[in-house]
Amino acid sequence: MKRIIFGFISVLAFMFTIACSNESATENKGDSSSTDTVDLEELDGFDWKRFDGEEIEVMLNQHPYAEAIIERIPEFEEKTGIKVNHSLTPEENYFDKLTTSLNAENGNPDVFMTGAYQVWEYATADYMQELDTFIEDENRTSPDYDVDDFYEGILGAGRWDGVPGHAVGEGNLYTVPLAYEFNLLHYNKRALESLGLEEPPETMEELIEVGAQLDGWNGEGSYGVGTRGTRSWATIHPGYMTSFDNHGAVDFTVEDGSLVPHLNSPESIEITEKFAELVNKAGPSDWSSYTWYQVSNDLAQGKAAFAYDASNWAIFHNVPGEALEAGNIGVTTPPRTKDGELGTNMWVWSIAMNKSSEKKDAAWLFMQYFTSKEHMQWGATEANVVDPVRKSVFESDEYQERIGDIEGYVETFNELIDGSTIKFTPQPEFFNTTTEWAAALQDIVNGADAEERMNQLNADIQERVSRVRAE
Repeated sequence: MKRIIFGFISVLAFMFTIACSNESATENKGDSSSTDTVDLEELDGFDWKRFDGEEIEVMLNQHPYAEAIIERIPEFEEKTGIKVNHSLTPEENYFDKLTTSLNAENGNPDVFMTGAYQVWEYATADYMQELDTFIEDENRTSPDYDVDDFYEGILGAGRWDGVPGHAVGEGNLYTVPLAYEFNLLHYNKRALESLGLEEPPETMEELIEVGAQLDGWNGEGSYGVGTRGTRSWATIHPGYMTSFDNHGAVDFTVEDGSLVPHLNSPESIEITEKFAELVNKAGPSDWSSYTWYQVSNDLAQGKAAFAYDASNWAIFHNVPGEALEAGNIGVTTPPRTKDGELGTNMWVWSIAMNKSSEKKDAAWLFMQYFTSKEHMQWGATEANVVDPVRKSVFESDEYQERIGDIEGYVETFNELIDGSTIKFTPQPEFFNTTTEWAAALQDIVNGADAEERMNQLNADIQERVSRVRAE
């Protein structure tokens, strides 16, 4: 295994919360359903040095992916002659700061780091530059860039037609991905062995039964299954939303030009009751305080026997010397609740261009350099830019060597990649509606009647999205 540049503590310290702006855009400022025009000079051939002497501003969230970019900025500057000024902001403040900067519409930053869900707010507010114009111009994009090398579902997470209610994957491309997370079931091999089990649970019922038996499996405070539980959108999007979708539930449909929530459908209520049962019978006693950090740390330290969350933990926590349970953690598919194809909801970290930037060509050179095959290969094997978004990187001998000893990793990836993407319905009130959803889930875990509480949630969300145009 290649050297790990960033320690496990730095991986955890800045990934566990994601802030968002307090106000969501509910009215489109422009028509983002068609390709936005951009006034660019005509170029003659591709040249990395064409914008030698320009200076760009880049805003990054403090994260291992950002650290990998910062480490190689000097190489980019030498290759292009472009000076890069960057800021690095902790996640708890990052999106508030970014939203304020974009709202100023003064071109600063030229490039910024973002998640896929933020596209639904920023694109409708007209803050993001579409990127197809740049990618399709052979005079602006290196012949080695190879956009077809990105996994389709991962690249498509940043493609949207700008119409609330329309799925990702169609329309303008607004972001290029850095790395992603599937939401999988992690298991501790020692925990399975303690029950005489050779294979991890396959269904939600089995997971609840086995998880309940593992209460105290590794000493005081240890428990069966870790999931997130705070009153935050971040509680809904990993394991819960993955099971929600696999169970056949949907969050919204579009009817007569309006968003209609379906959080009180029979399927929605069933899977919410089942998830609450999982938490109550197999989860930690202080579940409602659990973020990305707590679940991840409990898996790494042998407190949680299972964790239903981000796929890259299997890589971080199996590095010898980085976690107590290194070598003991395997992964498998999400627990089934019914027959059919399995997929997972996905989180994607990406970079995007400010629509008001006055240095778009220099910004695009920065973006393509740090999402290129060469940088992605280095990041996935020499740093912690995992899971990789390019097929050539995942299939490379070096990356396969890095993940080769993780039980179930390659098999699970191959089973899930075609059915995994963003499972939420895009709409600019996403952060507000999912936070309300998390509050309802907390109430149900604490004993509220699931049908009554989901009916109330559905009515509240219907009112919240009533101003959103879905046409």
